[in-house]
Amino acid sequence: MKNSKTLTNLARSFAGESQAGLRYQIIAELCIKQGYNTLATEIKTIAKNEVNHAKTYYDLLTDRNGTARNMEICAGYPFEKLTIEDGLKFSMDAEREEAENIYPEFAKIAAEEGFEEIAKKFELTAKVEKKHEQIFRFLYENFKNGTLFKNSKPAYWECSECGHIETLKEAWSICPLCGASQGFVQLKLN
Repeated sequence: MKNSKTLTNLARSFAGESQAGLRYQIIAELCIKQGYNTLATEIKTIAKNEVNHAKTYYDLLTDRNGTARNMEICAGYPFEKLTIEDGLKFSMDAEREEAENIYPEFAKIAAEEGFEEIAKKFELTAKVEKKHEQIFRFLYENFKNGTLFKNSKPAYWECSECGHIETLKEAWSICPLCGASQGFVQLKLN
């Protein structure tokens, strides 16, 4: 393991997933500041997934590599001040890149180097990242189009604050029971 490409890829995965988790938390905080609380909740769930991916790779690094050490790794770690819309699009694109290119390549290398268990972890991560891409795509497209709280046919909407429910084509602007803003209506992830 010590001089393998897999060791470097584990370190890159740990760093990348750690940063994705924090980046998504930053986007979620922006959502909260702008009143999109349930959108923030969806993003925080993905952020939690990313942090757990990072922990998986950290554990593999330390279990396979022995004592902790400082590693030099070269990879892109993007950051910029984003709007919610930009953050959702960036996240969608990043998750697609991980699902379609990065983790499949890491899995291939790990398998070639004889690390089947690690190859499987990379493959499983790619599947989760594909699901994340689909969620971010839905959120991005509906946020951009102003349809996060609209549906083409009547849908079941629920206030995340008080539990008030109604079946409508569009969620209420203000909850008629507790007065929470539309940003507290649970999203319909199709």
